[in-house]
Amino acid sequence: MKVSVCGTVKNEEGSIGGLLEALLGQTKKPEEIVIVDGGSTDKTVEIIRHFQKKNGRIRLLVQKCSIAQGRNLAIELAKNDIIAMTDAGCIAHKDWLQEISEPFEYPEVDVVAGFYRMVGDTAFQKASSVFLGVLPSKFDINFLPSTRSIAFRKDIWELVGGFPENSVKTAEDTGFNFRLIKVGAKLARVKSALVEWGMPVLLGEFAKKIYEYASGDAKSKIWLFPKKGLSSHNIKALSIFARYILGIGLIIYFFSTPLFPIVWLGLVIYIFWAFRKVSVEFKDWKVGLWGIILQFVSDFAVMSGFVSGIFSR
Repeated sequence: MKVSVCGTVKNEEGSIGGLLEALLGQTKKPEEIVIVDGGSTDKTVEIIRHFQKKNGRIRLLVQKCSIAQGRNLAIELAKNDIIAMTDAGCIAHKDWLQEISEPFEYPEVDVVAGFYRMVGDTAFQKASSVFLGVLPSKFDINFLPSTRSIAFRKDIWELVGGFPENSVKTAEDTGFNFRLIKVGAKLARVKSALVEWGMPVLLGEFAKKIYEYASGDAKSKIWLFPKKGLSSHNIKALSIFARYILGIGLIIYFFSTPLFPIVWLGLVIYIFWAFRKVSVEFKDWKVGLWGIILQFVSDFAVMSGFVSGIFSR
């Protein structure tokens, strides 16, 4: 079975080398690696061309474009019927391509969802993983693929019209998944098809990612995702607004009454909840303390990103 690995990058000079080395070192070799550079201003293109000199399977197109457009361009250029995708910032395990392509031996399989392991050494990075992705304990029958680790038949990509090329900067895989579900695509899930995804090292990077995800979700205008219901991203964003509006309203209402301490009790409960959901996952109180900080940073990044996405054109 021949597989094309496709991806898009922009200003990834710090991670593109690791990605290409991992892809070239797979136990199952990709027939080709098709990369679209969306307009890098750093040394990303130079690094890719250096790898091209050593391996003719790497194909590069430099074309200023959005993430979704870059993904679709790479797939259009691909020669094979099976497409696998991962992203810069990820390192594929040696058997990733083998694991993620095996289910296509069954003709009824249209899409394969691999998984990603969020990695980081610090307490901050470990806490970040709770907010940025899906933890291994949450990988189940309802898990939907991420472009960090996904494979699909080219004909299902054509059927759904590819990745949505609107003004969405991020969350293009959310739109792609929505389209796949709408047409009834048959999905296989392979937890062992692993890539490692490095967590942010700075608080600003974390906030930017959350902001961009929320903005992309709002721009997608997908309110009720099939099978997710009230846990759909945009509904969760609205619930954060409701949480803070209610809290501020209670503060104003009870400010001049003897019941005012009740409001602060609610804040304490919220802080404890944020601490507990992170500390329980890692069984480390230091990571839990970061959970408190990241909860509030995440809340405000989601709200600001959501507003930006709603009012953008």
